[in-house]
Amino acid sequence: MKTLQRAELLTRIGDRFRANPVVLLLGPRQCGKTTLARQFAAERAAEYFDLEAPVDASRLNQPLTALEPLRGWVVIDEAQLQPELFAILRVLADRRPLPARFLLLGSASPDLVTGVSESLAGRVALVPMGGFDLSEVGGQALRPLWWRGGFPRSFLAESDAESRRWRADFIQTFLERDLRRFGVQVAPSALRRFWNMVAHHHGQIWNASEIGRSLGEAHTTVKRHLDILCGAFVMRQLPPWFENIGKRQVKSPKVYLRDSGLLHELLGLPSFAALEAHPKLGASWEGFALEEVLRITGDREAYFWNTQGGAELDLLVFANGRRYGFEFKYADAPAVSKSLHMARQDLKLQHAFVVHPGGKSYPLNEWAEAVAIGDLKARAEKLT
Repeated sequence: MKTLQRAELLTRIGDRFRANPVVLLLGPRQCGKTTLARQFAAERAAEYFDLEAPVDASRLNQPLTALEPLRGWVVIDEAQLQPELFAILRVLADRRPLPARFLLLGSASPDLVTGVSESLAGRVALVPMGGFDLSEVGGQALRPLWWRGGFPRSFLAESDAESRRWRADFIQTFLERDLRRFGVQVAPSALRRFWNMVAHHHGQIWNASEIGRSLGEAHTTVKRHLDILCGAFVMRQLPPWFENIGKRQVKSPKVYLRDSGLLHELLGLPSFAALEAHPKLGASWEGFALEEVLRITGDREAYFWNTQGGAELDLLVFANGRRYGFEFKYADAPAVSKSLHMARQDLKLQHAFVVHPGGKSYPLNEWAEAVAIGDLKARAEKLT
């Protein structure tokens, strides 16, 4: 299978090491972390530990003894499988002069970030990573990236049929094996039913009671299922923004599957033509474009906005003290909607972007523009 270089991520990792002795590369299973880390290690002659390999796991049974003599660069893959490492790394990261720096790789684990943050506070930088994005594969690959999703083996498959088989296998092994290895004790069949159900609510306001009634589960149970999948980086809860503007505003999050290919597989769509005829077409585009924006801007200051009266904004991003709005429209010639006018007035937006799949970007008025998704990176990078 061919590969794609991910130079920007490698640069980002190197930049984080300038100010931190430990960097955590964080993302879902099978998104390409190991491939990237091995490239990083090869360029620096780094010591590499893969905790899924019995030999390497055994080498780290006594972590202080194994790691203290090392110099230079050290990579530890699937670090969450041995959480006691984090306290040891705190000691090693505080040595002066610093003889070694550590790159940790973390997969789906709801407790991983919390554990690292508590043990390595002030010593670790987080680098989020997902599957391929449009800037990595090129604008000409928009349709296959949207349809297949960004997981390398899905996107780079020889055919759509092979891509679908990979996604189906990924969903099964993720639920039946991977989550259990990370300590999740929920029946895979229950999580599969939930995931299928939420795929049909992709891009909608989260309603635990409604989902629970449909599945015959308590709302607390389905909320726990959602937290598991969000902690595993395969789903996203986009929080609402609300403030005192004299209008009743929605205060529940929106839910999305992070990878469009997994969404399409869970919806049972056999082809791109089937997606084009499906009622979730617009929601699929919204989720895909949303992830493209958040790869650039980050998601720490990202929200949606919705009022009980029907006004809404798909994405609100705060950057450098200013507010920017995004709408995602699957249309050839999008215009400024009534909702966008209301959002600009109520939220005091600095500028608004209507992201569409077409090939041209153009101004809509003095404060809004239609942005072809291929031009998105150049536009959004100016905000950060």
